[in-house]
Amino acid sequence: SKLGVKYKIVQGYIYAKAPKGLIGNTIKFPKISVGATENLIIAASFAKGKTILRNCAIEPEVKDLINFLRKMGCNIKWTGQRTITIIGVQVLQNLKYKIMFDRIEAVTYMIASALTGGNLKITNINPKIINTEINILKRIGIKIKIKGNEINIVGKSKIKNIKLKTAPYPGFPTDLQAQLMVLLCKADGRSEISEKIFENRFMHAPELNRMGAKIKIFGNKAIIEGNINFKAAELMATDLRASVSLILAALTAKGKSIINRIYHLDRGYEQIEKKLSNVGANIRRIS
Repeated sequence: SKLGVKYKIVQGYIYAKAPKGLIGNTIKFPKISVGATENLIIAASFAKGKTILRNCAIEPEVKDLINFLRKMGCNIKWTGQRTITIIGVQVLQNLKYKIMFDRIEAVTYMIASALTGGNLKITNINPKIINTEINILKRIGIKIKIKGNEINIVGKSKIKNIKLKTAPYPGFPTDLQAQLMVLLCKADGRSEISEKIFENRFMHAPELNRMGAKIKIFGNKAIIEGNINFKAAELMATDLRASVSLILAALTAKGKSIINRIYHLDRGYEQIEKKLSNVGANIRRIS
């Protein structure tokens, strides 16, 4: 609405219009949000005049979007660590652009390798972008070798317990919290994860407990007991990252696991069953 949009919500649908077009303004986000930052960047790029966005997310995906829009002709500048100044434009130019790698998908496969004691090489990535995640995995005992744009997760490791909290970039991402929780079920000792980004983001924990995990939830904090051997089960996915965490647990469980409602999965993992099959997993999509 600060850009001149009038909207109303009717039965869960948002109806919006800008009678005078979008108009530049100064906006400070009440909390750091990737989605809000990206949407306002796009909107402001076509607004009349200047827009200043404060308390912006600085995730690599935000910077990649800005780079893409700049190459199309948008006038966007970082004027502070979390401040962006945008002058609206009317015309864009065509281009070909290669988007950055999916860092959440990459680290998910790193965790899969650590869980199963595999020897996995992941290529075409920028290790500097996932430096926080690499350091945390090393801290809990995972053997990782880095060479240029490649990462090699090496063999079996004794996993150590840890205490951590999710945080906006460059902190540990909430989108890897569920996957790391599965790995910590195999750690030696008790671990603790504090979820600082989203509420109610431990919905995977009850399903993991059905597989033999010992996870207790106290508000935004999860206590994970280690040294767990997962058991096969029929499971229900509740969201994107929860669904992949169930796959990770199932990879180490004895017997056959079935995961329902995997449409969540396809939002963030393209053909995951084929990628995992290619590196030795016994996994297939049945519907």
